Amino acid sequence: MFPVTAALLRHRLRHLRHHIRFNSTAVSPPHSFRLPLNHPTYLVWSANTSLGKTLVSTGIAASFLLQPSSSAAHFTKLLYLKPIQTGFPSDSDSRFVFSKLNSLSLRRRIPLSISNHVLRSSIPAAASTGRIVEASETGMCDLNFSEEKTVTGAPELLCKTLYAWEAAISPHLAAERENAPVDDSVVQMMVEQCLREEMEFGGSKPEETNILCLVETAGGVASPGPSGTLQCDLYRPFRLPGILVGDGRLGGISGTIAAYESLTLRGYDVAAVVFEDHGLVNEVPLTSYLRNKVPVLVLPPVPKDPSDDLIEWFLESDCVFKALKETMVSAYLERVERLNCMAKQAGEVFWWPFTQHKLVPEETVTVIDSRCGENFSVYKASDNNSLTQQFDACASWWTQGPDPAFQAELAREMGYTAARFGHVMFPENVYEPALKCAELLLAGVGKGWASRVYFSDNGSTAIEIALKMAFRKFCVDHETLLDFCEATEEKKDIVLKVLALRGSYHGDTLGAMEAQAPSPYTGFLQQPWYTGRGLFLDPPTVFLSNGAWNLSLPGSFSQIVPEDYGNFTTRDEIFDKSRDTSILATIYSAYVSEQLQEYSGTTQSAHIGALIIEPVIHGAGGMHMVDPLFQRVLVNECRNRKIPVIFDEVFTGFWRLGVETTAELLGCKPDIACFAKLLTGGMVPLAVTLATDAVFDSFSADSKLKALLHGHSYSAHAMGCATAVKAIQWFKDPETNYNITSQGGKLRELWDEELVQRISSHSAVQRVVVLGTLFALELKVDASNSGYASLYAKSLLKMLREDGIFMRPLGNVVYLMCGPCTSPEICRRLLAKLYKRLGEFNKA
Repeated sequence: MFPVTAALLRHRLRHLRHHIRFNSTAVSPPHSFRLPLNHPTYLVWSANTSLGKTLVSTGIAASFLLQPSSSAAHFTKLLYLKPIQTGFPSDSDSRFVFSKLNSLSLRRRIPLSISNHVLRSSIPAAASTGRIVEASETGMCDLNFSEEKTVTGAPELLCKTLYAWEAAISPHLAAERENAPVDDSVVQMMVEQCLREEMEFGGSKPEETNILCLVETAGGVASPGPSGTLQCDLYRPFRLPGILVGDGRLGGISGTIAAYESLTLRGYDVAAVVFEDHGLVNEVPLTSYLRNKVPVLVLPPVPKDPSDDLIEWFLESDCVFKALKETMVSAYLERVERLNCMAKQAGEVFWWPFTQHKLVPEETVTVIDSRCGENFSVYKASDNNSLTQQFDACASWWTQGPDPAFQAELAREMGYTAARFGHVMFPENVYEPALKCAELLLAGVGKGWASRVYFSDNGSTAIEIALKMAFRKFCVDHETLLDFCEATEEKKDIVLKVLALRGSYHGDTLGAMEAQAPSPYTGFLQQPWYTGRGLFLDPPTVFLSNGAWNLSLPGSFSQIVPEDYGNFTTRDEIFDKSRDTSILATIYSAYVSEQLQEYSGTTQSAHIGALIIEPVIHGAGGMHMVDPLFQRVLVNECRNRKIPVIFDEVFTGFWRLGVETTAELLGCKPDIACFAKLLTGGMVPLAVTLATDAVFDSFSADSKLKALLHGHSYSAHAMGCATAVKAIQWFKDPETNYNITSQGGKLRELWDEELVQRISSHSAVQRVVVLGTLFALELKVDASNSGYASLYAKSLLKMLREDGIFMRPLGNVVYLMCGPCTSPEICRRLLAKLYKRLGEFNKA
């Protein structure tokens, strides 16, 4: 046997990554499903292969169908789905369920209509059935094999195998060996289609639970599907509750717990654990571990005689399966009841942020059952009690970046870190997640300028920390001012203010609000203390309209003729640093200098102690793209006056705009910068304020009173730091984020250029901004119907939610936001739906 060298190991890992990347759902965007919940549906899992999943499925089917018609919980139909079958036709789980239910119905003298169908198979599997099939490019063929027995008026068992391969091996190996691959999204679509066909025509009320659906997996919880994706990930978009078939043998406690944890870590609900009795009393430690939250049921030993038809065993197990049936029905009814009442209860107990509750009737509340990657799973009682997928086009307030694979990775990282550290305090301590996070930040978004990382909770507090840092640095750099401040107890004679841009937004805490111009967020009814401690300038903005990029100048630049603007035939020209030598750059510079001089001349006791900007994009202010040349000039003018520069990258950082940090777009660097949101992939709150050595040194002294006296209980909390480490690494690695270009580390273009151009030319659209993961448009309205309070977009949003796109506007500004890992194909679909609905909206 050859030794496994490091080189050989690297080669195997590269081959594995290529196989996973080629076969993963990232290649083909996941299907957006709609799954009725008007009847119970369960996934049947197993801790490992050959533990009796199909025996359990058969017992459940018998318990639900072979009851007297007077039974209180009488079921008239059961759908058994086996999405993935290997070893076919000699091994067919659907055939087993079909034949055993037939025998049991005869034994109990309860008539039953039964059928078994195998829909698609590989060519070798089809040939083994003796059927002549035509060759197929995909390697799969329509088999349409069926057998049935019909009894009029009797309960019905419908068994279906969706995809079958001949080799009795793991599905990913069988698919590869028989040249018959099946993509994850195809399996998901077929499962959804079968469930909808059988469920949507039954009773629509929860109490009319006359249909049961069982979806039996293949192998163990983490066994690969045909593409190589683990089945616990393959079926995750549905998040169906599960029955876990455990292991009653020696060592089975460990395997069962591992399988249970694998499911719960991915957000599945396990209704019950059931396993065969091997005389080891495994149920006792399992019940203890599960803290009686999940029933643990034990089946009698299964006869080992191959000639035994198991009918007596099923009869002997009847009481166990009846108990399992009661558990399944009860769990289903509780789930649906809870989902049905959540909207009403939310309206009675929640105080939602940024929400006028009088404008939110109960029927418009979105009930979110879960999320899988970029999609919410939304419950709609009005639509057959269904779960539908909606793309989270707000990126959940601009935080979310994970696709399904990355979400599972972050969940594992958070679980490990919580188990290892819980929470530990930060001052004068060091632990690995915080240190690694700081190192990655300084080598990434802080590369070339930052030397220190200050941890906090959220973007708004990160801004307040940045302001404290900047003001101290300003005082140190202006020694006369510092001496004055230290010499007098009366501080009213001197005031430090900020230079900021109108339309910028830096958070909701009181200090952060003072650093932004008057807006709906700072009005008297919102913040009576607000005074606006700054010099606020109107910025030039850039936007796309009628297929062309335009520069819009505020009234203070009215004297500039259009010839001085420069023409932008592409978006890249807007960021070109050759503009620094243009006439417009000189005009910008003179304007900023004049404004600073006038301000200092009229308010001698007030000093501009910091420049704070949202680089490139003003988010909450209406998704405006600020001319990067103007912001670059601002930075240079402040540097010349020793005014510290703060970049608020809470929204824009970590590839939100296509680059790791917007300093790359602006072509200049700050003294201080704030990051949050995508820092952790949006999974858990964490914020950081990065600073230069010079800023840090301004707090260095012999007295503790001159230190930065600011902090939070959860500063640098281990879970947040570990999650940030994983997010930073994942986003910038081409092996995990397929959107990262190999050269330059930027995101490839995500939004279809042709559709972007068409939308920008639409008669209903005023302007478009598109950059990185952001696409935004402003609807044309008259002045009285524009702004943050506008409800003009309400009907458009309703139509888009019907199309599976969850959006929350900024007044008459509507935006789509994806994640750094989102497929361009998904983005194209979003734009196509938006364009179609714009036409209908415009006619309304």
